Amino acid sequence: MSTPAPNPAPLPIEAPRTLSSAELLRGETTLVIEHQGMRYTLRATRSGKLILTK
Repeated sequence: MSTPAPNPAPLPIEAPRTLSSAELLRGETTLVIEHQGMRYTLRATRSGKLILTK
């Protein structure tokens, strides 16, 4: 009888890259993001919330 092969080591899970909103907006309140040919607007509100619109 053959012995079962050992289980391979699990792949490490990488945390997603994190950017602060301050890094993205650079002092502005609006940022346009192009994604797959579409333009999206990321806006910071006066109350500190973020809104992403198409």
